[in-house]
Amino acid sequence: MDRAGPYTRRIPRRREEPVLGITRQYVFPILRLVVWAVIAAALVKIAFTGADLEPPDALQPTGEITDSIIEVSTATVTNSVVVPASVVADAPVEVKATAVGKVSEIVAADGAVGVDAEVLRVRLEEPREPLVKTDPTTGEQTMTERKPKITVTTIKAPIGGTLDVTVLKDQEVSVGDTIGTITPGSLSVSGTLTAEQQYRLVGAAGEAQVTLKGGPAPFTCTGLTIGSAAPGAGADPGADPNATTTGAVRCAIPGGVTAFPGLGAEIEIVNGNAEDAVVVPVSAVLGSSQTGKVWVVADEGAEPEEREIKLGLTDGSKIQVTEGLAAGDMILEFTPLADKTEGGPDCDDPSAYEKLTINGDLEAAQAYQEACFG
Repeated sequence: MDRAGPYTRRIPRRREEPVLGITRQYVFPILRLVVWAVIAAALVKIAFTGADLEPPDALQPTGEITDSIIEVSTATVTNSVVVPASVVADAPVEVKATAVGKVSEIVAADGAVGVDAEVLRVRLEEPREPLVKTDPTTGEQTMTERKPKITVTTIKAPIGGTLDVTVLKDQEVSVGDTIGTITPGSLSVSGTLTAEQQYRLVGAAGEAQVTLKGGPAPFTCTGLTIGSAAPGAGADPGADPNATTTGAVRCAIPGGVTAFPGLGAEIEIVNGNAEDAVVVPVSAVLGSSQTGKVWVVADEGAEPEEREIKLGLTDGSKIQVTEGLAAGDMILEFTPLADKTEGGPDCDDPSAYEKLTINGDLEAAQAYQEACFG
């Protein structure tokens, strides 16, 4: 008896198409193998023969290099040089003997002394020829010995400070011998200079503005001196490690300023100011002191012409032209190379800046700094 009921019809199962089964079982795997074989063959070809490139002509540059031309203008130029420096204790001053002889008395004990204070005395005994008298009647001569000539010289302190006597009583001394030292107890600010900074500070003297790192407000130091760097002198903290040291600057810290040896500092020296001066970028000038050369473009499209000029003050980015140019003249922004192309720096090559500083090409190095470092 049929359990489905009188209204239920049994649906027969359809049989799977034999063609679809063959496609899944044979055709698709074969197609996958063919695709992988084509990929593998392409990779092998590329690996051993390389990919095809376009003709060489397609890779030739089509751009055109043009000169960067600027107009000469006027501006105020302040020749202000900031030198990284440090606080140093003033070195002891030697007390020299000013006479030859024997130390007869040490007047000042070790310790504090004032300027021109008596330090010691040097005694010199010089024998004298005896007196000879002749009797006019008998012609007999009488010789009388004379006491030696005694000269006492007092040696005084050249400065005030802490005295340290280095000789003993009755010790023989000669002119120029060191008989002691005086430590002044004062402080100075000292820094090193590059060749470019030395040129900019020619004739500078008197005073400067000093800022102590972590110290009091900026103050004025006196007794500014600029000279050659001591042999073997290293750069001060904060100075450019690639720069070549050629000079040194030093000035005294006033007594009322609290400072300590080793503190970092900056010395700002203003060596001239020019208002409404004819100025050009330093990158446009070949030379940086007294005289230089620029390349003038007289008319649009004309070839640049070399012109000698006289230079004045500079602030490191622009330089004053005292003779040879006028406001409104057109010049090249960068000095040209031998092939008459502009010599702008390649900012993508950091080693180029190192080579310029090592070779001492200060003008090119400065142009590189302005163009690439901002």
